[in-house]
Amino acid sequence: MWYTMKSVPSVPAIPEECIHLLEPNIFNETSSETPSSLSSFSPRSKEKGKMSRPSRFLTVLITTFLICCILAWLLVPKPGSSQFVEPSQGTCPPLQDIVTWDKHSPIVRGERVMLYSGEFHPYRLPVPDLWIDVLQKIKVLGFSAVSFYTNWALLEGREGNFSAEGIFALEPFFDAASEAGIYLIARPGPYIGAESSGGGIPGWLQRKKAMMRTSAYLPFTENYVKNVASIIAKAQITNGGPVILLQPENEYSRATSDVDFPNREYFAAVEQQYRDAGIVVPLISNDDLPKGYFAPGTGLGAVDIYGHDRYPLEFDCVDPSLWPDNRFPTNDNALHQQQSPSTPFAIMEFQAGSFDPWGGSTFNSCAKRTNEEFERVFYKNNYAAGIKILNLYMIYGGTNWGNSGHPRGYTSYDYGAAIPEDRTISRVKYHEIKLQANFLKVSPAYLTAVPENAGNASYTDTHAIFVSRLVGNKTSFYVVRHTMFNSLVNTSYRLRVPTSIGEMDIPRLSNSLTLNGRDSKIHVTDYDVADTVLLYCTAEIFTWKKYTHKTVLVLYGGLNETHELAFTNVTFREEEALEFIEGGELKTTTIGDMLVLNWVVTLHRKVVRVGENLFVYLLDRTDAYNYWVLDLPGPPPFHKFTTPNAMSIIARMSFYQWNSNIRPGYLLRTASIDWLGTVYLTGDLNETSVIEVIGGIPSGGSRLIFNSRVISLHIRDRRNGILGGFIPFFGQKFTPPDLNNLAWKYIDSLPEILPSYDDSAWPSANLTSSNNTVRNLTTPSSLYGSDYGFNTGNLLFRGRFTATGSEKFFQIETQGGTAFAVSVFLDQTLLGSFPGNSAQSASNLTLTLPSLTPKTEHILTVLLDNMGLDDDNFVGTDGNKNPRGILNYSLLPLPQIAIIWKVTGNLGGEAYRDLARGPLNEGGLYAERQGYHLPNLPLTNWVRRKPTDGINSAGVGFFATSFKLDVPTSFVGGPVRYDIPLSFVFTNTTTGSSTVANYRVQLYVNGYQFGKYINNVGPQTAFPVPEGVLNYHGVNWIGLSLWAMGEEGARVEGLELVATAVVQTGRGEVGLVPMTAWEKREGAY
Repeated sequence: MWYTMKSVPSVPAIPEECIHLLEPNIFNETSSETPSSLSSFSPRSKEKGKMSRPSRFLTVLITTFLICCILAWLLVPKPGSSQFVEPSQGTCPPLQDIVTWDKHSPIVRGERVMLYSGEFHPYRLPVPDLWIDVLQKIKVLGFSAVSFYTNWALLEGREGNFSAEGIFALEPFFDAASEAGIYLIARPGPYIGAESSGGGIPGWLQRKKAMMRTSAYLPFTENYVKNVASIIAKAQITNGGPVILLQPENEYSRATSDVDFPNREYFAAVEQQYRDAGIVVPLISNDDLPKGYFAPGTGLGAVDIYGHDRYPLEFDCVDPSLWPDNRFPTNDNALHQQQSPSTPFAIMEFQAGSFDPWGGSTFNSCAKRTNEEFERVFYKNNYAAGIKILNLYMIYGGTNWGNSGHPRGYTSYDYGAAIPEDRTISRVKYHEIKLQANFLKVSPAYLTAVPENAGNASYTDTHAIFVSRLVGNKTSFYVVRHTMFNSLVNTSYRLRVPTSIGEMDIPRLSNSLTLNGRDSKIHVTDYDVADTVLLYCTAEIFTWKKYTHKTVLVLYGGLNETHELAFTNVTFREEEALEFIEGGELKTTTIGDMLVLNWVVTLHRKVVRVGENLFVYLLDRTDAYNYWVLDLPGPPPFHKFTTPNAMSIIARMSFYQWNSNIRPGYLLRTASIDWLGTVYLTGDLNETSVIEVIGGIPSGGSRLIFNSRVISLHIRDRRNGILGGFIPFFGQKFTPPDLNNLAWKYIDSLPEILPSYDDSAWPSANLTSSNNTVRNLTTPSSLYGSDYGFNTGNLLFRGRFTATGSEKFFQIETQGGTAFAVSVFLDQTLLGSFPGNSAQSASNLTLTLPSLTPKTEHILTVLLDNMGLDDDNFVGTDGNKNPRGILNYSLLPLPQIAIIWKVTGNLGGEAYRDLARGPLNEGGLYAERQGYHLPNLPLTNWVRRKPTDGINSAGVGFFATSFKLDVPTSFVGGPVRYDIPLSFVFTNTTTGSSTVANYRVQLYVNGYQFGKYINNVGPQTAFPVPEGVLNYHGVNWIGLSLWAMGEEGARVEGLELVATAVVQTGRGEVGLVPMTAWEKREGAY
């Protein structure tokens, strides 16, 4: 492991309320030198430079080393320099000096940083080789950070047995973040919420009387926190790693009235657990609601930086166009100044999508609800409030594979995020965020700008427009929106704003500006662009960069909008004031030393040279989506991490049809430049595209290489430093196998209803008491699954009784979570089922019995689907302990005790057999207990039958098959790789009477449960399965459990394997995740 621990000999005096932060092993970076292990570390680098003359190797090596040393000395801010920022002293001093903060912003290595972050949970994408893919897609948005949860339930599925190996290991995630140049905000809980089963709290906590998230529960968290925090501690920035902040606990903001809340001793103890394990980076909070709990200066348990959550449109995606009038935050800055004025304004979860419940409207609807219009209005409102730490929840959602989700949500955790579940770049909202984040990245004045107390209507000529001003030392930012934030009206307006040369009426060369419905803009005044000052600009800034021989400024606006800007202190001779390079002339005038440009935005860009070397690109917003900013690797200690001094490539990539401007070019990932001036780019294509590098070409540079292939240059503008050419898409045709034509085999997976079935190995349900604090027993013995160590997936109960002959009805109350189902059999006869719906988490059935002969023995078999444990963030309710199983039953005239019960779930329960796939992946169906969902199972004696044939009566059938994939690769001047996301798609079916067929299916792919399809509830029908879980170049094993809840049985109407995209990719190869194969399981029953 490349992270190294360094000790600090002493700690400064700490106020009494901060004594809990002291501990004997504090780690720090004691000098500005990079750890020796980091200086040679390149965890996943795919860039290769080739020396054509070996005899010059030593000279080049020494020269490169000296240059890097000089750059490192120049770029690292020194105390006393203009770029070095001295942190302000908070209530509790930091335990290290690399990550600090003041009231304005975070400060990393002496530089102010906007922490623009997105939420990404590695446990929801169980393919470590794909983490770099997602992280690079986040980095190129202009983000500096990613926030991530770790899931206690997956890491300590058995009490005392912490395991973070294989797909659950965190070190590969840290390595990928370092390779991508992304800082990390660690959020290990222990409670995480996150729509995960139990909120991440393991099922074995149901057997503990301690109230969740109170001091009594802390002893049970110690093993997890000690282990996970020690792993995170090694990856802190103080040890050369990417972790710069840690959040203890999660959304500790709500409680019942009978609980001591907020409990400072408890919260301080949680913090101390992390400090004891070596965490020295600042601690940040996330109040579920902005209540100011544990803000700095509030006493025991106070964090270093206060943060809260904000979900303005909440979680209803039924009508994506609905923006309720009362859902717009307008007082965030005032609240921040009241609650935590000494720290930067931080929102640790801002809505970037929504979870969608069973029976919901699909995540595509959620993506529309939080689309690019939402981002423009709501995100810019955050900037107006002066936010400096913004974490978007989620930026990539992933999958609730292997029963890991909470019961209110289905398998997909797409979330409507900017990057969909299948990792494609297919939502416009992705590109809109890129415009905004990159603007803030090149606007250091924003980091110290202070919001005015309230928007000032005097800045415009209409009350229909609301303007929020942020005031910097020189630069001001004006965030413009409709007064009615959800207005659909296009409004004309003018600005009157102060500038360094006096008040200015804008525009000067046209009548007005326009703000379209559901839009927001950021105008600037006195904005520095290298050596030139934008006196004002109504177009929005995407990016700018000063190079040796020129400066590039990229601006954009909405189609047909009029915009205007003015420069001052432009250096030029009169005859060289302007050169119209592309796209036609603009309205221009000079007033004193002010140069004014006015233009109408069209589909075709305009390029203007201002003065001697300032190149201004005026774009339509849709065309701006085609532009990318790629930071070049820097010297240690920055490497690929965000720094204001990073050099960058600015490039445009668009589809070959230049003039369409309908869709942006797919993706650019990384850039680097070798000592010869060759520019290396990596990226992805889904059509033949044109690349044009408009900034960053070295003097004399004449070669572009994309994904290891030389680009044939068709654009060579040496005078202006521009190179470009075509990038061919070698579009390999790929047709997934027809699943219906495979050789499917079948086995009965509910043999428990047969008279010959032997349940002697089942655990007896004989516990006469339960430690579950939520619900007292109403049965002679506990029939709660977790009381017997069964915390996931399907549960089965078998109850024996001897009939009196007078029994007429069987009443049974069960609970399995939202959309759960239950089927009850008497011997082999189906008594009835509750098929589940989107509203109920429990069921009470009264079932009619057939005539029973006195003194005959019978067996009741109950099959129940555990949809996951509840995710409850209220302290005091202990909703995470809501039991799964049989709550009550009655078989009159027999007493309850006359039925002798046995119970089972996944084989071994918490002593789960499949260590590779973790504690939640498999449930209690017969096929699962036998391991028949695993690869290489013996099918010789199974019956030939397809899922589309189904089963003819109530029960469970298990279908299995295998197929080979051979996803194409090419070799055209080098290897060509493809990223082809694949999804299993079910056809929703109804019976002949047009009522929905009541059945549900579990999908297993190479042993990983990657889908729970509920035909009668929905809405999910497509289940993406990532490469790595699917073997793209070999044999794959598929298993389907089909649970039919009616006497007529059920069949799968249709099942297809569908490719959602064919992408020619620059990402690395993807290896297979652990795929332990089937072998006969000892003790399986």
